[in-house]
Amino acid sequence: MKDGMVLINKPEGISSARVVSQVKKIFHVKKAGHTGTLDPFATGLLPVALGQATRLSRFFLGGAKRYRATITLGIETDTYDRTGRIVHQADPENLGAIEPEQVQHAVAGFTGRQWQTAPSFSALKHQGQPLYKLARQGQMIQKPARPIEIFSIRMTAVNLPEFDLDVHCSGGTYIRSLAHDIGEQLGCGAHLSGLCRTGVSHFTLDQAHELDILSGLPRDRSVIPMTDCLPFLPRIQVDDMMAEKISHGMKLSDQNVRSCRTEPLPAGTPVRVMDPEDRLIAVIEADPDKAEYNYCCVFSR
Repeated sequence: MKDGMVLINKPEGISSARVVSQVKKIFHVKKAGHTGTLDPFATGLLPVALGQATRLSRFFLGGAKRYRATITLGIETDTYDRTGRIVHQADPENLGAIEPEQVQHAVAGFTGRQWQTAPSFSALKHQGQPLYKLARQGQMIQKPARPIEIFSIRMTAVNLPEFDLDVHCSGGTYIRSLAHDIGEQLGCGAHLSGLCRTGVSHFTLDQAHELDILSGLPRDRSVIPMTDCLPFLPRIQVDDMMAEKISHGMKLSDQNVRSCRTEPLPAGTPVRVMDPEDRLIAVIEADPDKAEYNYCCVFSR
């Protein structure tokens, strides 16, 4: 099986791109890609798409994520994490006066929808260049704040000046920025000193495989077939005639799609199309201006 998802428990000290390169070699595939990068110092869940499944990555980039984070108060860095250059240190007396209850109150205030500014050291681009490359050249570009949502945030351990958090958040949330913002809220500064991603969409860390043992695992244990990759999207099942029509990219009317499902489809949500053998053959989306569906992607059978 060379089309599907492999869930990797990324070790510390290796880039996401390097993980993808190793997975490509293990599975002897030409195409592979991750569904959202992890910084080299971070660990945890990194879904890697193989073959045709690389076209599914877009459906995960904006999906919800879960993290375990360690934040250290009193020290700010230019990267907002432990790998950066220290730019500010709090007065020890002021830092020592901060109580766990104050931290808890500050953390709780970050629940919900909000605007967040990404770190200048990030993969976001400015005039075609990644911000981290410009930052290394001394150009600290700050992009406009973006809307994010933190669904839940919970302190799990406190040993000040360090404390641990479990965070469930929308795609696009920077936990480094969250650490920085908590430090600002408390008036002492802070940085992210540890990070583990524990969930991406419906995938969880306990499903992931260690990179160093991946080559010894049977393919049916390590690769999640494309059919099972998008359970969070609504689905329709088509007959052979419509499956053939879809394979040639022919137009799909709203009536064509509605005839394959007894319940109405959610508006504005992509839809999985399964063939009679329950294989994923396409992802489609309603055209907002016409009574038809557009193809997000079509897969060879």
